[in-house]
Amino acid sequence: MTTKININSGNNCPAESLLKILSGKWKPQIFRLALNSPIRFNTLLRQIDGANKQSISVALKELEEQGLLDRVVVKLKPLHVEYTLSEKGQSLIPVFRQLESLI
Repeated sequence: MTTKININSGNNCPAESLLKILSGKWKPQIFRLALNSPIRFNTLLRQIDGANKQSISVALKELEEQGLLDRVVVKLKPLHVEYTLSEKGQSLIPVFRQLESLI
């Protein structure tokens, strides 16, 4: 079972909030891949070395529950699911980019 983190938990540092939200296996990689375009489950499996179906599934579910990703069922053939950054996720892009620039 995972702990839900409230991004507005009285903490004034957006970087600290983002770090807490993205802590966990594969979450930073998923967030980074979602920055540029919608992502699909199988694409994540191919692009994240060492990932497996269960760990990707859990990370996607948690990011969706935390309001960072939106899950969209695309009813075109072939039927598939895409994940995109939500409005809240998009608002954290500058913080994420700033953290990336420090490395």
